[in-house]
Amino acid sequence: MKKSILLLFSFVLLSCSTRKEVVYYQDIDSREFVSIESINTHPKIQINDILKISTSALNPESVIPYNFNTGEGSSVQTNQVELLKLSGYLVNSEGEINFPQLGKIKVEGETTQDIQDILEEKLSKFIKSPTVIVRIINYKFTVQGEVRQPGTFEIIEENMTLPQALGLAGDLTINGRRDNVLIYRQEGGSREVKRIDLTQTDWMNTEYFFVKPNDFIYVEPNNPKVKSAGFVSNVGTLLSVLSIILSAVVIIAR
Repeated sequence: MKKSILLLFSFVLLSCSTRKEVVYYQDIDSREFVSIESINTHPKIQINDILKISTSALNPESVIPYNFNTGEGSSVQTNQVELLKLSGYLVNSEGEINFPQLGKIKVEGETTQDIQDILEEKLSKFIKSPTVIVRIINYKFTVQGEVRQPGTFEIIEENMTLPQALGLAGDLTINGRRDNVLIYRQEGGSREVKRIDLTQTDWMNTEYFFVKPNDFIYVEPNNPKVKSAGFVSNVGTLLSVLSIILSAVVIIAR
């Protein structure tokens, strides 16, 4: 009985986390934040991206040739993202899209804002005061590790923040390390890894405040979680061995 209580007490100790380890943004009251525009670098368009390009003008009929039918009123049952993909522009292996009347346009390496400006300038030769909106519609990121709902998430919103992304994954579990969240980012042929301390707010003044397409976010388990996993594993192994020995003793005794 005493051994059982000791084992239970040890397990509880291994599972404990301090307030300092689990509370987010502990220095937020003393932090001075920069403007959003100064850190929002906007994702750059890559090969195989799918773009939704909407064109409008004072005369709606003048932009009809430049807008795909989005399928409204169709009997096809599909979600919003999949429907938008069907009406999007695929960036080909040359980094180009084929736009009505304008032909092939190089978009790889440009931001959505850049492409909006380029298209508005080109379309102004045919349309009076055109307005163009460009969105990446296969915008996705992956969250793994100590979160409640790990997985790959596909969104339409371009300015998704890291807290919002973790919120979509159900937030960190109590066993997730807040001080060492890993972000793996691949953009424009380069790859980089950044570690974020969610208990502080310095990273909110950097480009890592925003999630970019194809980001991989990993939340490590904390030390109590790792130790308790090993503890439970060792106890389970010991009980299995004892069970085999007892079974052997019973058989021999017979």
